[in-house]
Amino acid sequence: MSSHSGKTMSEVGLETLSDRLRNTLTHDEGDNGVNVNKPDFRELDLGSPVSPLRTRNGGGLAVTTTTTTSSSSSSSGSVTGRTSTLFNSHTPRKSESNPNSHSGELSVESSPSATRNFKPGHTRSRSCGSHQLFFSGSGSVNSPPPANVVPTGNICPSGRVLKTGMASRSTKPDILGSGSGNYGHGSIMRGGLASKPGSDSGPTNYSRGLMVGGEPGRRTGVCSSNDPEELKRMGNDNYKNGHFAEALILYDKAIAISPANAAYHFNRAAALMGLRRLAEAVRECEEAIRLDPGYVRAHHRLGSLLLSLGQVENARKHICYSGHQPDPVDFQKLQSVEKHLSRCTDARRVGDWRSTLREVDAAIASGADASPQLCACRAEALLKLHQLDDAFLALPNIPKSEPSASPHSPQKIFGMHFDAYMLFVRTQIELSKGRFDSALTAIEKAGQIDPNNVEISILVNNVKLVCRARARGNDLFKSERFTEACSAYGEGLRLDPSNSVLYCNRAACWYKLGQWEKSVDDCNQALRIQPNYTKALLRRASSNSKLERWSEAVRDYEILRRELPDDKEVAESLFHAQVALKKSRGEEVYNMKFGGEVESVSGLEQFRAAISSSGASLVHFKTGSNVQCRQISPFLDALCTRYPSVNFLMVDIEESPAIAHAENIRIVPTIKIYRKGNRVKEMVCPSPEVLESSVRHYSI
Repeated sequence: MSSHSGKTMSEVGLETLSDRLRNTLTHDEGDNGVNVNKPDFRELDLGSPVSPLRTRNGGGLAVTTTTTTSSSSSSSGSVTGRTSTLFNSHTPRKSESNPNSHSGELSVESSPSATRNFKPGHTRSRSCGSHQLFFSGSGSVNSPPPANVVPTGNICPSGRVLKTGMASRSTKPDILGSGSGNYGHGSIMRGGLASKPGSDSGPTNYSRGLMVGGEPGRRTGVCSSNDPEELKRMGNDNYKNGHFAEALILYDKAIAISPANAAYHFNRAAALMGLRRLAEAVRECEEAIRLDPGYVRAHHRLGSLLLSLGQVENARKHICYSGHQPDPVDFQKLQSVEKHLSRCTDARRVGDWRSTLREVDAAIASGADASPQLCACRAEALLKLHQLDDAFLALPNIPKSEPSASPHSPQKIFGMHFDAYMLFVRTQIELSKGRFDSALTAIEKAGQIDPNNVEISILVNNVKLVCRARARGNDLFKSERFTEACSAYGEGLRLDPSNSVLYCNRAACWYKLGQWEKSVDDCNQALRIQPNYTKALLRRASSNSKLERWSEAVRDYEILRRELPDDKEVAESLFHAQVALKKSRGEEVYNMKFGGEVESVSGLEQFRAAISSSGASLVHFKTGSNVQCRQISPFLDALCTRYPSVNFLMVDIEESPAIAHAENIRIVPTIKIYRKGNRVKEMVCPSPEVLESSVRHYSI
């Protein structure tokens, strides 16, 4: 005992144990392998928070890892600090890592995987949570734990938690939560984030020091931390869970604190991609590259975005970034899009619109699926193929807010500036719809954007002349100078031979001049271009009626009747055409009148006379007290207007028992259809669809 200067054996043992523990907490290797003391708040490079930490077993130690924090004086079996005491000498340090890589980057499907190391100046911190490194097996740390310790969590004796990477800041007092909250492993909640009694109807979960309210397991994206690295880590967690809007809020906060950090902009681009806000994602990648021109992953992600937007020239510059291997998937997509776009350009140049449509669809399917210019090309091809309905549907779906090409290196398609081509196609769509003023406005704007393009210049001139010819024709038609109006519309058609509106207008002039055959021909041309053109159908039906082509007239009027069920003029025209058709076939036609109301019949003789007409007669057998009868009556009134050639009758069996007995009516409502006194159809409580189908069948 005298060899220890008067200290007892137990005191010596405690001092030795204390020294051993202190050494394990503060010991590191210098450049020459000499142990030097390092501050215990220096952070451990754990790689990206998105990817799991790879653990290594060395020196017979089985290591279970979580995020490191400051050292604890009262944790059971937990040791924190520098990596030299935990991993073997092969563990890479920051100085040995790739200096151009960024920590905490988010990987998305369009970006190649890369080693996640630190860039100088990009520090990592953990301002929330308390995690440890646990050892088992034959490690050198095997001192027995004190009896009075908290089983999990690294809590400093002073009641404060030392945040890694934040030694220069004053720390806030952290308290263990109380009440109904649920706590994760080693969770510590800041005093400012504690839930107040009655502030939430449900329990609040705390995991890794993050407050999660409302939906269990869902991150709210709300944090009072002023540490941009912590905000980024929380954003990464939200991104991994598919909560892109919440992740975006957190990245915005991190950027507001540290706007010069390229990795924050890179991660923000990933969240914007998840929200399909591609234009903004492009700008974020460009900002990351501006801050760090050698940021390879930002180049690759930007290239993938530009390829999706159809900007293949710029996409190639970033996908095939100088000095680096391109991502094989993106490179294959780029080659495929370039191939189909080249073929599309060749087909469009020679006016092969079927091949143009096929190749542009292939380019979109190959990877340029968000390109507004390729969608516009598809609409143009459909328009040239006279598939106007599909072209009209395609145009509103074209994105309108995607980024324009850079003014320093303008992107072109088919020799036109991107934005000018969009207006070029819109002009053609507006012309085909008869919106001449809108077409002129659009093409003039295209000419301002790309004044040297020959194709645009020709269309500008043509649109002006077509608009002038159409306006002159309209004025002449109003003045009843129909022959001159025909000439004016014909002048417009020479400039725009696929304009269905001009054909229809000229057909109206021919009709007024009594040249119904020419009117039918022009209507056929208009309907060939635009099959569902209502005005052209109406004028063709009228012209065929004048030519006594009753079958063709009835066919067009029936189409119009379905398109315009409440148009009484169309209904009356259909009725007269049907009557004329019956007469032309030699059928007896008498007592047929157009439309009107459902006629009430009470006498047996009156009933038999009504159903003996040559046309179809529908009889509704009803009672005033029956609910279904009251419900079906308004529908029959509507059918009476829609199908004027059918005679609609109504019989109240309580007021006319003789008719009910003669027709053997036992259930109401009963619907019977007669033709020349003979029953051809009987329905008991029919549905509206079945009833109208039967009326339509027997109305001819």
